[in-house]
Amino acid sequence: MKSMLPLLLFLCAETPAIAQEYPAKPIRIIVAFAPGASTDILARAVAQRFTEVFGQTAIVENRAAGGGGTVGTAFAAKVPPDGYTLLMANNSTHAVAPHLYKKPGYDALRDFAPISLVGWVPLALVTHPSLPVRDVKELVALARSRPGQLMYSSSGTGTTLHLAGELLKSLAKIDIVHIPYKGAGLGAIDLVGGQVQFAFLSISAGLPFIRQNRLRALGVTTLKRTALFPELPPIAEAGVPGYELPNWVGLLAPAATPPEIVTRLNGELARWMAQPETRQKMLSLGVDAGGGSAASFAETMAHGHALMGKTIQRAGFKIE
Repeated sequence: MKSMLPLLLFLCAETPAIAQEYPAKPIRIIVAFAPGASTDILARAVAQRFTEVFGQTAIVENRAAGGGGTVGTAFAAKVPPDGYTLLMANNSTHAVAPHLYKKPGYDALRDFAPISLVGWVPLALVTHPSLPVRDVKELVALARSRPGQLMYSSSGTGTTLHLAGELLKSLAKIDIVHIPYKGAGLGAIDLVGGQVQFAFLSISAGLPFIRQNRLRALGVTTLKRTALFPELPPIAEAGVPGYELPNWVGLLAPAATPPEIVTRLNGELARWMAQPETRQKMLSLGVDAGGGSAASFAETMAHGHALMGKTIQRAGFKIE
């Protein structure tokens, strides 16, 4: 037993040293999607902040190999858990894909250590102006009177934008047709052109068209109103009780990352996101700033995971 004492003392002394010395080299943040979308933009903002405060370069590495973000996410789950490779994840990678794909290559809740919620990206239910509806109740009533005739676009099968429509279909008990596109932008173009009747879009993507009266906004997918578009009611209040789709973006590390490193990263992000200028900048990017503890972010992830699981099960589809 005495021979073990020096080793135990060494291990106990080593743990705080890890946090004190971190980071001692560059940090990379994996994004499992192509550059340009909200997850990538937020990852770059976080990387810039880490570079400024830590004195070590933080870079973003895009690993957009398809599979709804599962390929890049599976890679991030298997890197050494030393705090030098992180993942900017979202609702698609950690709430949708794990239920949609038979073998995503990772366990969304067990294989990662939550660091911090970075932001909410609220979605708006928008329609083409030619559709004779002014609110969510009227859209539901019209869909019931025209079963199988109203079409909505999405950024592809199994994406969050697709699941937003499936959730509406399930809760409102309406028969609507999903038209998948290779990206939200292409779907939005056809929506503005009148080829499809409605869609769910990020507020930042839809707002220019809404302001120009080329699209009509009916509601948001969050349970609360968003500062991005405060006059727009939650869909749950506007005609479809129980509707909720929490579209989050957050920073994760591999599961075995030392908790001292997770705590340090969380604290830095909390300080940064508490600044009024940071929150205003995020609003300009179409994001409600996050923050909070790692534990609260873990609860957000678990809630979204369960909610999307129920939605996908009701929809009855899987991707091999």
